[in-house]
Amino acid sequence: MISRRFFLTATGAVLVAPRIAFSAEQVPALLDHIVLGCNDLDRGIAFVEARVGMRAAFGGVHPGRGTQNALLSLGERRYLEIIAPDPKQTSLKTHFGDLKSISEPRLVGWAAHPPDAEALAKHLRDAGIGFEGPADGSRQRPDGKLLRWKALDLADNHHGLLPFFIEWSADSSHPSADAPKGLRLTHFSILTPQPDELAKTVRLLEVDVAVERGATSQLRATITGPKGKLVVTS
Repeated sequence: MISRRFFLTATGAVLVAPRIAFSAEQVPALLDHIVLGCNDLDRGIAFVEARVGMRAAFGGVHPGRGTQNALLSLGERRYLEIIAPDPKQTSLKTHFGDLKSISEPRLVGWAAHPPDAEALAKHLRDAGIGFEGPADGSRQRPDGKLLRWKALDLADNHHGLLPFFIEWSADSSHPSADAPKGLRLTHFSILTPQPDELAKTVRLLEVDVAVERGATSQLRATITGPKGKLVVTS
């Protein structure tokens, strides 16, 4: 039985036809990573591996946020983050909603990497767009190396349709460089019943993501790998 949240295209067979026609290689230039949420990290890892043939590597935990992740590279400076609650932490503080309720992995957000987070903050302030940050963040990798970044969150991200922004520290390796390779992100877009309105905000954010008309509001990403193609939505 095919879930409403994704369809899988295997070699030589399309299991479910897409609702819209996709052009090849339509991905925002500044897209940093897409976030696949699940209530159990092992379940999320197995979900992706079964469909595209690549197993995500454990990335580490987010102290104080109650989450842990596993990563797969999607090409240069792009990666897939599978995120789930960390059972060793007692509280869960995340802007991705209630991860504990997500039994079937789905997209819960995405990030763009601006060249300069402080310059972006000024631009948003001048444009009258509310935001929080840039705030410092960090995560220790399993090998002990510390990754550091600055993150900026929009006050209104339209229920996860719009990105948060992340500027990686110059002394931190981008996660895509060390994550398992072999996957590509070939399409990423926003679907909404009112695309013209949301497209205006996207232009102000200076992020070249496609905003397309759809019956419901959702993110949609197409990932290709050795085993096949996975289209996952929010």
